[in-house]
Amino acid sequence: MGKENSGTRMSQIRGIFFDLGGTLFRYSGRAGGNGVRHLMEQTGLQLTREQVGHAWQDVSKKVAGHYAQQAYFLHKDMFRDMVTGFLDKFDLSPTPDMLETFHQMQLQGMVDNLPIRDECTTTLAALKEKGLYLSIVSNIDDDYLFPLVEKYELFNWLDHWTSSEEAQSCKPDPEIYRYCLTKAGLSAEEVLFVGDSLHHDVAGAAKVSMRSARIVEEGVTTPLTHGLEASAEPTYTIQSLDELLTIVEAANGESPVPT
Repeated sequence: MGKENSGTRMSQIRGIFFDLGGTLFRYSGRAGGNGVRHLMEQTGLQLTREQVGHAWQDVSKKVAGHYAQQAYFLHKDMFRDMVTGFLDKFDLSPTPDMLETFHQMQLQGMVDNLPIRDECTTTLAALKEKGLYLSIVSNIDDDYLFPLVEKYELFNWLDHWTSSEEAQSCKPDPEIYRYCLTKAGLSAEEVLFVGDSLHHDVAGAAKVSMRSARIVEEGVTTPLTHGLEASAEPTYTIQSLDELLTIVEAANGESPVPT
C-alpha cells in the first residue's frame, strides 16, 4: 500500500503526472548503450574498466552539478559536455562526428534497452478507466521521449506527454509543472505527481503546491542530482505503480485512506 505522510490535506485527484526514467521505466539494463566504448575505439584510448568508470563518474558529477543550477537545458548538450570533459582528461578533443555518434548510440541504447515496469501499462489502463487525466512530464529531450511513447504505445492511455525541451524548463524548476497544468486544464491541487527523485520530482512539485508520490526501489540511486537539494518530502511513498489505485480511491472517497 502507498504510505501517506501525516498532516496531508486530501482533495480529489483528477490527474496524475508521471516522471519517465526511474518511474514508468526502471533504471537498469544497458540503457546507456555503448557510447563510451565507441569513443575509446575512435580515439585509440587503452583504459581499464575501472579507469573509465572513475574518469566518467568524476566528469559526470562536475558537469551535472553545473547544469543542475540552470532552470533549463538540453540533455544532449549536457552529455556533449560530459564527453568533452572525459576526453579532455586524456588530452583529447571530440570531433563533431564523435559527439553526434555518441548521442545517437546513447539514444538508441535507451530506446532499445530502458526497461518498462511490469505494472506500468496495466496501471495506466486502470487509472484511465477511473477517468483520470494522465501525462508524462519528463526531464528529457524530445528525441528520447517520443520514441519510448511510441514503442510501448503509451498514447493509448496518456492525454499528453511533455519533455523539458517542449516546456523550456527542467524539474525542479516550477515552470515545467505550470506549463503542464495549463496544458491539462487542471489546478495543482487536483494533480498527483509521481516520480522517483526527491531532488527533481518531489521538490519541484512542492514548489507549486502539488501532491507527490515517490516510487522507491531498493539499491537504485537517482542519477544526476549533484548540486540539488532534497527540499521536500513526498505525500506518499510507494514501491509499485499499482499502489496509485489505492491512493486515488482514498483521495476521491472511494475507500479508506491507505496505511
